[in-house]
Amino acid sequence: MHPVRPLFLLLFLLTSTCAAAAPNPFVIHFFYGRGCPHCAKEEKLLQEYEDRYGNLRIERHEVYFDQDNMELLEKVVERLEAYSAAVPFLVIGDEYVVGFDEHFTPDMIKTLIAKCLPGHCPDVVRQVLGGGEAPPLRGSAQTARPGEQTWIVTVPLVGNVDVRSLSLPLLTMVMGFLDGFNPCAMWALVFLIGLLLGMRNRTRMWLLGSVFIVASAFVYFLFMAAWLNIILFFGLVIWVRIAIGLIALAGGVYSVTDAFLNPEISCKMTDDERRRQFRVRLRNVIGQHSLLLSMVGIALLAFMVNLVEIVCSAGFPAIYTQVLSLNALPTWKYYAYILLYIFVFMLDDLIVFFAAMLTLEITGATTTYVRYARLLGGLLMLLIGGLLIFRPQVLMFG
Repeated sequence: MHPVRPLFLLLFLLTSTCAAAAPNPFVIHFFYGRGCPHCAKEEKLLQEYEDRYGNLRIERHEVYFDQDNMELLEKVVERLEAYSAAVPFLVIGDEYVVGFDEHFTPDMIKTLIAKCLPGHCPDVVRQVLGGGEAPPLRGSAQTARPGEQTWIVTVPLVGNVDVRSLSLPLLTMVMGFLDGFNPCAMWALVFLIGLLLGMRNRTRMWLLGSVFIVASAFVYFLFMAAWLNIILFFGLVIWVRIAIGLIALAGGVYSVTDAFLNPEISCKMTDDERRRQFRVRLRNVIGQHSLLLSMVGIALLAFMVNLVEIVCSAGFPAIYTQVLSLNALPTWKYYAYILLYIFVFMLDDLIVFFAAMLTLEITGATTTYVRYARLLGGLLMLLIGGLLIFRPQVLMFG
């Protein structure tokens, strides 16, 4: 035998053995939405696993912009009998992981991948698709936006609106401004100013009025921060978004109807008896000899009256924080936008207060002005409600 032949035979056997030992690529399926902050975090983790394991393949299915992928996700959820169709939704074999939590989700994913890498797990998504070759990649983090025509939205009484002209800062200011003209927002401040104008000590007037405004803003900040964290905790669950969209539609219908049918544009959440009790308490607080006690009492009353106001206008904060959560932002930016919203929300109170303190006369927005603000606010709620339900991607500002 020629001496070179055994060497070729040995190389052939080693190559064949290695090829036989190499496991087949294992496919996991990642359903995500472009702009979803939790999806972005999980994508980064999955990329690390894909780089680490040579036989791991990740197929990404974007669901916000691709209706076929959305339908596929619904079929997979039904097949797995999953409790939610929220994104991120990761399918590993015949098991799934919904949402993303930095504390325990990575370990859960790593365990499932290690279990299925040898090739012992079925590919449920491929089974739903009907078997055969793995489907082509349907989306990625750079999935193109839909055509230009999808950005044109028809608004009743307004006409066609190109939503691309909106931006998150602009939307924040518009919603905060319109929310500020809630009929429940002004009556307590106007009554307080009436009492303050009867005082001789101007320093005390400014301090007590400022405490009321700052305490009111703080209550609103706490409420909106709580809403935001609840929504982020649920990881953009589809049904939560749809529920808030329905709330927006209902609130829009109510605001538009109220603008036409409520002659005085009054707050229906505070009846005469509640207002009388508030006035009595406010007089007692202001009448305290101790400035510190008066300031504490004013702050507590501001908390109480603004809790009622929040119930009256809960639609706007809930809707805005849902829109805010659709945008992948650093944590500090979420709260910065909430602060911007509250500043604009309090502008009408600040204008009325400063004008009264400087002129020693009470001024306020006219009923006609408030009526138009309510009407525009209602139309905006209708627009955003429809987008949250049918086209949430439009509210993801680049």
